[in-house]
Order: sequence, then C-alpha cells, then structure tokens
Amino acid sequence: MSKDLRQVLLTWSGFLASAALLSVIQPPICWSYLAWVAYVPFGLASTSRIGPRKVLAIAYLCGGLYWLVNLYWIAPITIAGWIALCLYLAILWPMMAAAIRYCGSSLVPGSIGLAVVVVGAERLQGFPLGGFYWRLLGHSQYLNTSLIQIADTLGAGGVSFLIAMINGLLLDTIRLHKHRRRLVMAQLVLISAILIGVRVYGQWRLSQAERCIQAGPIVASLQSNVPQSVKRTFKSSDLIFSELSSMGSEVGHMADLVIWPETSVQAILDQDLWPLLDDLSSHAGQRYDLGLKQQAKANSCNILVGAYGGRIGQDTDGHWILDRFNSAFLYRPDGTRDPDRYDKIHLVLFGEYLPFRHNFRWLYRILMHLTPYNYDYSLEPGTKHTRFTIHPAKGNGPHCRLAVLICYEDTIPDLARKAVLDPNGQKMADGIVNISNDGWFVRFLEGSQQVRPSTELIQHLAACTFRAIENRVSVVRSVNTGISCIIDPCGRILDGGMYLSKGMPEQALRRTGLAGIVVDRLPIDTRIAPFSRFGQWLDDLCATAFLACLGLAGLKHRIGKKKG
Repeated sequence: MSKDLRQVLLTWSGFLASAALLSVIQPPICWSYLAWVAYVPFGLASTSRIGPRKVLAIAYLCGGLYWLVNLYWIAPITIAGWIALCLYLAILWPMMAAAIRYCGSSLVPGSIGLAVVVVGAERLQGFPLGGFYWRLLGHSQYLNTSLIQIADTLGAGGVSFLIAMINGLLLDTIRLHKHRRRLVMAQLVLISAILIGVRVYGQWRLSQAERCIQAGPIVASLQSNVPQSVKRTFKSSDLIFSELSSMGSEVGHMADLVIWPETSVQAILDQDLWPLLDDLSSHAGQRYDLGLKQQAKANSCNILVGAYGGRIGQDTDGHWILDRFNSAFLYRPDGTRDPDRYDKIHLVLFGEYLPFRHNFRWLYRILMHLTPYNYDYSLEPGTKHTRFTIHPAKGNGPHCRLAVLICYEDTIPDLARKAVLDPNGQKMADGIVNISNDGWFVRFLEGSQQVRPSTELIQHLAACTFRAIENRVSVVRSVNTGISCIIDPCGRILDGGMYLSKGMPEQALRRTGLAGIVVDRLPIDTRIAPFSRFGQWLDDLCATAFLACLGLAGLKHRIGKKKG
C-alpha cells in the first residue's frame, strides 16, 4: 500500500470515526461520555498530510452520510427534502475541516480553535433554514444536570464549547510538538480550572433553586397517539376530539390547566370566519368550540388546545384568500374563550409551508410535487408572542403567565428567550407550554395498531431541556405520540407526577408511541437568567471567528499557490 493511499484511508477513518461517535453520544443511545473525544478523530483527519481538496471532499461525503443516517426519520415524509437537507448540512463539515486545518498550522491552541469551530458551525446550522438546532454537541449532556447549568448564561452553545475544549486539548496532546508542550500544559491547567468552576456553579445554581422555585398551578398534559398518516386525512377528526375530551374529563376536576397537543382540534376555531367556510368546516369548528367551552366550565379548569387559526387576506393578484395559522387557543374556567391566541411564528419548511408562495408561483407549483400533500397546505407565520394568564379556579397556587411554543419552536433558543422576556428585560412568562405533533415521525407496525417511534421523539425532548435552563422556566410538554412531561427550571425531566393514567410509564423517557395523561404541579422560578437577557452572544462570537478563520485559510491557500 502506497503512503498516499494510507493517508487517504486514515482520513476516511478519522471522519467516519467522528461520525460514529457523534451518533452514539445522542439519545436514544446516550453514550454521552464519548462526547469528550468525539471530535478528536475529526481533528486528526482535518490535518491529514494529503491535499486540502481531498480532505474537504472526504469531509463532505462523511458529513452527508452522518446526517442521512441520523435524520432518517424525515425520509418517510419527503425523500427529496430529506436528501436536500442532509446535503445542505453536510457543507459545514468541510468548512469545519478547513478551519481546523488552518488552526493546526498556526499558533492557535487546539482547545480554543476546536471550540470556536464547533460552536460557530452549530450557530451557522441555524441560520438559513430559520433554526435547525438539532444534535448539538451540548445536547448529548442533557441528563448531566450539574454540568448543563451554565446554559443559563452561555446557552447550549456554552456546553458544546466546554466539551469541544477538551477535544481540542486531547488533539494537541496527540500531535504534541516540542515547542508546544508548554502550551498544552497551560491549556490543561486552564481547562481543569474551568471544569471545577462549572461544577461549582452547577451545584450552586441547583441549591439556589430550592429557595427560588415555588409550587405553581396543577397542569394536566394529554398525550394522544395518532400517527400523521391518520391525522392528515381528516377522517378521524371527530374520533381524535372525542378521545382527548374523554381524557380531559378524567383529570379536569383536579387540574387548573388541561393541555391538548398541537393541531389536535382539526378545525378553525375563529367564530368570525365560520360564515365564510363551507358547511362541513363551519359545523366542525362550532361543534368543537362548544364542546371545549362546556368541558372547561363543567370542570372549572383552563383548557389550552392546538387548532387552526385564520384570517382573511389577499394574494399578490388582489384576490381574497383565507390565511391559516397553526395556533393555540385558551378556554377559561367560566366557559369563555380567551380573545387572544398564539400563532406559530417559526414554521417548518416543507412540513408547514413552501417558499415562494407569494413571489414566484411557478416555482411554488414545482415544489408542491415534492411535498407529502397534493393540495396547498401552506400556513402563514405568526408575528408576536402571546402569554396566557392562568387563573386557578380551584385555588391551587398563584396566577401565572404561560408562553406557548409550538412543535420545533422549542428547539430555537432566541424564540424561547423572546417569549419569556420583554425588550425591557422583564420576565413576562412564568413557564412555557410546548404543544407538539411528533406523529410525523412514528409509523404503524405492519399488521397491527402498535406504533413504532423514531429517535426524533427523544432528541426533541433533549433539545427542549435547554430552553428551561436558559430562561429559568418550567416547560410542560403535550406531545402527540410523546414525549409529554414537565421539565423544571433546572432542566430536570420530572418522572411520575400527581397522577398518571393507566399505561403511562412513570419514567418520562419511556412515554413514546402511546397515549396517556400526566398531571403534576408546574414549578415557577423567580430568577431571571442572564441568557434570557443577552441571548446567544457566545454562539454569535464563535460564528464570526469561525468565518474569519475560513477567510484566513482561503487567503493563506491563495498566497501559497502564488508562491508555488
């Protein structure tokens, strides 16, 4: 075997090894301890002695394979969208390899260089698509409660930064040169001090929580178990409503707030629009609205439901059209409906809307052929956050204000932060309600009614835990097909509860692919987290430095070619 071929194989092995490690550190496998070495093979492969073009090409191919394997749950919805998204995300791998290669040839300490590159790339992962913050390095530690308390200042990116620093230190140690021994020792001392500080900070914040968290209202989270293949036909709308109504009646007498999942009411609940709809749609909306009002009054409880909102708008040709929203409505204990509603702000590309609907209709019509539907299903995005005030009619604790995040909105740090704090830095929400429909990512087992969940369900929960810490609020999740639970302001996923319906596992992580109810008190934290005020400043700084590093790497390569 030639020396050049050996280097090529080693480069492939390095990127593939990191791809494997980055896969198993995340749930459901959760070998989180491997996160501390996951990027070491990547760093070694990036500094391979073969030509830079070969390194970047191999990095791209391995990155594409990594995303295709780990986002497999998108394929049943849209194969074209799955491939396009994965190939797009894979672009970050050669960008990271180029930046690491440049840092390796300079005097940048490995711990700093790799940390900046990893966190910068994670930040860029969320830009063009509006926020795909998925499978971040820090997410692997979502069960390491003490460690991740730094997220209230640095966000999930701060946890990723810390882990990447350890990876960078190991990388420098492996490729140790005589003139860098002192640099490695200095990094070791610095990182050891940081780790101790992080542990001390985490324990301090956890002990502080005992004084700052008080018992809030009793909330009941309803979890239906309806795959999207059933929901999207709209033939089972009445059955879904009936089942959830029965679940709500089971616990309505004990709860101050009963929460239904995203779009569990498959109708428009805006009464002003009923005269403009066809008879079937109008009657459905009126029937569901009346049923919810009656149940709220009968049980003296608040009911928050996911349904469709609407308004009359105009298209580019001036024709009147019905704009639809993915919305949340609140029904009060007196049987009235809150005049406000929350319209989902961040819509999922291809899942909830297609681009170019209003500008390039010809392109929009072409894209329609790549979607799971054969009709125009695009929704409009909301423009403002809504905080619902929950008045416990049963006297179970103080009034509280709850913001709503729908589906993947709970994975976007900036969106959650703005839902909790107003521009003046005042805490406007005591908690977050996340209603979601993860029925997109499960399927029926052949020949039975049993549902097989995908890894998306637990990874969605892992990402959500950081929103609780970053903003020091509890998050209560009501998710079709799971995982429904309460996450406290310290990011602890609460098992058990005051009441669990029959068949609902006590361990929250096992609540996938089944229906059930969980009732518990919502913890309310009085603290205002620094992250809520300042946001992703560390991520933005790393993204800027990462792009600057790429620019310097390109300039160095161009100068080298001219000299050659």
